[in-house]
Amino acid sequence: MHYEQWGPQDLTAPAQRALRKVEARGGLVLEDVQTGWVGAVVRLEKSGGMHIVELADRRNKVRAFPLGFGFLLEGEPVELIAPVKTAPKQTVRTASGSVKVADTRAKVAKASRIWVEGKHDAELVEKVWGDDLRVEGIVVEPLRGIDDLASAVADFSPGPTRRLGILVDHLVPGSKETRIVANLMNTPGLRKNVLVVGHPYVDVWQAIKPTSLGIPAWPVVPRSMEWKLGILKAFGWPHTTAEDIGIGWQRLLSRVSSYSDLEPSLLGRVEEVIDFLTAPVS
Repeated sequence: MHYEQWGPQDLTAPAQRALRKVEARGGLVLEDVQTGWVGAVVRLEKSGGMHIVELADRRNKVRAFPLGFGFLLEGEPVELIAPVKTAPKQTVRTASGSVKVADTRAKVAKASRIWVEGKHDAELVEKVWGDDLRVEGIVVEPLRGIDDLASAVADFSPGPTRRLGILVDHLVPGSKETRIVANLMNTPGLRKNVLVVGHPYVDVWQAIKPTSLGIPAWPVVPRSMEWKLGILKAFGWPHTTAEDIGIGWQRLLSRVSSYSDLEPSLLGRVEEVIDFLTAPVS
């Protein structure tokens, strides 16, 4: 295994000033000063008489470094030390399945954004991916449909440090949504800074697995009926007002506790958007 090496200037750092000592606990997010590598602590071992810490970035790529000086914690230089108690602990994961980072505050929001079609989409993304997005400094914003998507994107003025990831409902061949997205992505130069992905469902409600709701399948709603009202009616819930829809959605959302309650066709698309927005600017 390759270990990063410190230069002579790093060896003199302890004599220049006393740094705060921080234990290398699992999930702690650190930056290696020399290489710029940012990752969470996933392993600590002793090799050749010294402690080695392994840091995994959000794509689960791992690099190893000697314990000691040369690390930043939330921008502050620290001395990384072995934990007083090294008994292994169970890995804590977020609702999305990622390793939960410890001792870190939410980053200041970046200019990049995730756009979703409505409030319910935003609430579902927040419930499952909220911890991940706060670590990355990415904000989710709901749109009111996508009929004026091209105009909204133009007003946003996307660029290399101001990217857009857009999650669209019912993105299937022949749909209105597919035509809107195709027209948008024909704009010259847009693909570098805008990514549009979608799921096949009429509404994001359907991205919740039926098994998570205790039903064999989502009800089939006649085309003559507004879809959400039809779903609530099929469940035997109040279904005549906008308030009924809101209450019904909260009942559905309460059955979602992690990524395992959602369909893979949504999971993959949201992860794709997050990777796009957090990729290094080239």
